[in-house]
Amino acid sequence: MDHYIGLDIGGTKIAGAVISASGKVLTRTKTSTPKRVKPKDIYNCITDAIDELIHADGVKVSSIKGIGVGVPGIVDTRNNHILAAPNISLTGFPLSSMLKRKYRMPVVMANDVNAGLLGEAWLGAARGLSHVVGIFPGTGVGGAVIIDGRLLLGAQGAATELGHVIVALDGPLCHCGNRGCLEALTSRWAIERDIRCAIKTGKKSIVTKLNDGKLDMIKSRILKEALGKNDAVVKAVMTKASRVLGKTAISLNHTFNPQAIIFGGGVIKACGDFMLPIVEKELKADPFFKKFNTCRILASKLGDDAVLLGAARLAQHP
Repeated sequence: MDHYIGLDIGGTKIAGAVISASGKVLTRTKTSTPKRVKPKDIYNCITDAIDELIHADGVKVSSIKGIGVGVPGIVDTRNNHILAAPNISLTGFPLSSMLKRKYRMPVVMANDVNAGLLGEAWLGAARGLSHVVGIFPGTGVGGAVIIDGRLLLGAQGAATELGHVIVALDGPLCHCGNRGCLEALTSRWAIERDIRCAIKTGKKSIVTKLNDGKLDMIKSRILKEALGKNDAVVKAVMTKASRVLGKTAISLNHTFNPQAIIFGGGVIKACGDFMLPIVEKELKADPFFKKFNTCRILASKLGDDAVLLGAARLAQHP
């Protein structure tokens, strides 16, 4: 039976799995991504992970037919080249060619969010759908689009950076340098900013107590707990972010006419029960597509496995 290695290379972790042609995970590995190191050091961590997977019990090296890699950045998929990786030291590094030379098998790379949506389309929330948009609010906001069963990549592999679609003229400054991006309004760091601002103006929030008085980072689980306690500040901020996501969903529906928009990422995983009904309400209120709108709002199902499965699927069907 053929098997494939799926890798999820992130700014905080490097995860990998050996996955069957049908999508069954046979064995896993995970390690922390080293900080402030040279690209070769990260490459060595990646090869350590692959070596561990290849030599795991029950895995035959001869059965592994390819390696798929999800990378947090812009990947020129035609040339298997990393054009930009802001959160990890791999920009311009010849990762694909070095892995191909070392392991003597095909290696395919993709943006991690693209791989994640592909995983959801294979075995997750979008299974069986051929026209899908993915929005993944976490620390930032990732995006991906599948049209006719294939990822929409653009001329350089940089298409569908949906987190940097500008949705508010003269809106807050985004990390990308523009103002009013979706990420600057709906990511966890944007939600943190707005909660801090509300508290600084004198509004009371249980977040201060839940987070031991520290407001520089407010994790998604804290947001979930505050929502569960009906905290007015968090509810107001999260409602606004959800409405922005809903209005963006209208624009994406007009642009791509998908069967579904899949929402995932850390913020949705923690707070989706609160946010997605608001997103869906906004989408359904759209007067333009109201009579024939069949687009569904769905929560991702695969969690951390989405990128691993999508990367393996890419290796299986480059």
